[in-house]
Amino acid sequence: MKMSSQKVIAIAIVIIVLYCCPRSILAASCVWKVTSSDGHSLYLGGSFHALRPSDYPLPSQYNRAFDACSRLAFEDDPKAGEASFRALVKAGEYPKGDSLKNHVDPRTYAYLRRFFGLHDVSEDKFSRFRPWLIDIILSAPHPEYYQLGVERFLERRAKAAGKPITGLESAREHNDVFTGLTDRQAEALLLTLFINAGRGENNGVNMFQAWRHGDAEVLASQTRDSFRDFPTMAVRMLDARNHNWIPKIENYLRSGQVYFVVVGAAHMGGSSGLLALLRQGGCKIEQL
Repeated sequence: MKMSSQKVIAIAIVIIVLYCCPRSILAASCVWKVTSSDGHSLYLGGSFHALRPSDYPLPSQYNRAFDACSRLAFEDDPKAGEASFRALVKAGEYPKGDSLKNHVDPRTYAYLRRFFGLHDVSEDKFSRFRPWLIDIILSAPHPEYYQLGVERFLERRAKAAGKPITGLESAREHNDVFTGLTDRQAEALLLTLFINAGRGENNGVNMFQAWRHGDAEVLASQTRDSFRDFPTMAVRMLDARNHNWIPKIENYLRSGQVYFVVVGAAHMGGSSGLLALLRQGGCKIEQL
C-alpha cells in the first residue's frame, strides 16, 4: 500500500524532530544509566528531597531503575536518619551560658530580633540556635512534603521488596556540611537565605518542572546561583561532596550488584557534577 505524500512528509518531520532536538528537551526525568568501561552498570537518580502530592506519580523511570536494581544508595543511610537529625539539632544549640548574640554581627542580630518579633518568636527561643540551624529551620519544607520526597518513596518500596539501602556518607560526614561551618560562614549562610528571599525564588525558573524533565544543568546552575553571595558554600555543599562520592560510586560499579544511587538532583549537572565526573572516569552515561 502506497503512502500519501502528506504521510511521508509527516513521518519525515517526526524523524527530524527526534534526531535534531536537544537531548534535554526529550528527557523525561532525572534518571541515568551509568556503564563503566568494563561493562558494569548502575542507575543514578536525581532527587527532590521534598515533594508535593501533585508531583505524583513520579516519572516512570524511577520505578524502572528501582526494578532493575538489587541495592540502593542515598546521600545518608535512612537507618541512621533519626539519630543523625537529633545529633544535628544538638550540635546546632549553643551550650548553656552562650547565645547567638555572641557569634554574629550586632546588625545581623538586630535584624533577626525584628524578624522573629514579627512572627511572635521570643528572643530567648531563637537565640539558642546557631545561624546554620536557624537557616535549616526556616527553609525546611512541611513534614508531609518531606515524607513525599523521592528517597522516602523509594525507601518504602525497598523495604517491601527486601532491597538493602546504604549511605554515601556517614551521619557525621552528612552533618558536617553544617556543623563544620565557622561562625562567619554560618552567619553568611543565614544572611544568604534572607537575601534570596528578597530577590524572589529561582529567577522565575520552575525547579520542579526542570527536575521532572531531567534538566540537570538548569538544576545545578540555579542551585549554585542561590549561593552567589556565598560561593564557598556551593563548593562545600555540592562540589566537595560530589568528589567524595565518586570513589564510592565506582566501587558500586565493581561490586557485582546493580545499585540505584539517588542524591539531590542539583548534584548531577555542571562541570563538577556527578555526570561530568563519571564521564571523565570513562563511564558511558545514558539518560532514561
